[in-house]
Amino acid sequence: MCRKNATRLLKLYESLLAGFGRQNWWPADSRFEVVLGALLTQNTNWKNVEKAIENLKDADSLDAGKIISMRKCSLEKLIRPSGFYRQKAKRLRTLAKNFLVFETRGSPPSREELLAIDGVGKETADSILLYAYDIPHFVIDAYTRRFCSHHRLLESKEYDDYKSYFESALPRDVALYKEYHALIVEWGKAAGRMKRAD
Repeated sequence: MCRKNATRLLKLYESLLAGFGRQNWWPADSRFEVVLGALLTQNTNWKNVEKAIENLKDADSLDAGKIISMRKCSLEKLIRPSGFYRQKAKRLRTLAKNFLVFETRGSPPSREELLAIDGVGKETADSILLYAYDIPHFVIDAYTRRFCSHHRLLESKEYDDYKSYFESALPRDVALYKEYHALIVEWGKAAGRMKRAD
C-alpha cells in the first residue's frame, strides 16, 4: 500500500462522507437485481434503470429463469426505458444464464468469467463483484476519472491504471470500496449540477 496515496485518498473520503453522508449503495432486493442493474445502467442514468427494473417487478419477471424463458420482444418492452433495449435484452439473457450457472455451483464468478460474457466490460464486472458478491474490486467510472483529474490524483486513459491506483492505496475493504465509489458518483452529480447552474 502506498502510504502517501493512502493518506490522501482517505482524507478525500472523509471529506466526501462529511459533505454527502452515507450513500448505502446498491439499492436492490436481491443479488440478481444488482447483476441486472449493473448491465442496464450502461450508457444511461439510474432513473431510467429504475423504471426498467420497476417494469420487470410489475410483470413479476425480475428473475433469471423468467428472463431466459421470456420472449425477446416482451423483455425488450419491459427494459425499454434503459435505452439500447434490443442489445441489452440479448445481453441480459446471456448474463442471466451465466448467473444461474454461478448460483448452481455455489461460488461467485471470477472477474475473468464475467469479462468473457458478451456485454460485460470492466466497470460492469467490477460492479457485479463488489455490489452483488461483496468481493473487493474498486469500480471505475466517468465520475471517478473526473474526480481523479479534479484532485490531481491520476491522469490516464486506462481503466486498470485507476483501479490499481485505488486498490493499491486503500485497504481491501468491501464496505469502504462501496461507499467511496457511491460518494464519488454523488460528488460528480453535484459538480454537474453546479456547472449547469452557472
